[in-house]
Amino acid sequence: MSESTPTRLTLGRYVERRIGVPLGAKGSLQQMLRRSLGAPTFDGFWRHWNPIWGYYLGRYVNGPLRKVLPPAPALVATFAVSGAIHDGAILAVTGAPSLLLTTWFAVLGLTVAVTRRTGFRYGFGSWIARASVNVALLAAGFGIAELLKRATGL
Repeated sequence: MSESTPTRLTLGRYVERRIGVPLGAKGSLQQMLRRSLGAPTFDGFWRHWNPIWGYYLGRYVNGPLRKVLPPAPALVATFAVSGAIHDGAILAVTGAPSLLLTTWFAVLGLTVAVTRRTGFRYGFGSWIARASVNVALLAAGFGIAELLKRATGL
């Protein structure tokens, strides 16, 4: 979920810019995983993670939100909308309402905004070290969302 809105790029061109190979190309999933997990920033992780979803969120959620909100709140709200869509899919399948993913994604969006603002980078060492930091940030965000869920009873 990049801050820039892909208004002039086609989906195919957007995906190729994000993961380095054309949409649907052999090895595109591996390339997405390699680039996202090995990114030296949490913002970079999301720039490469699921570029198809990111394209539509940027175009139809973040872009319109940025017309009425500053970039950081628009980013956090975009993450929350993404989580709400995921929660909606779970509700449709299980019939059990939950705001866990909405909360988790909002926490992740806040993490992106804060790490972007502070310039937090971990471009050190090996791919596995960077991937470990990215996975740890995802897990920490989930833990915070779980704690908030328990504390609020959502």
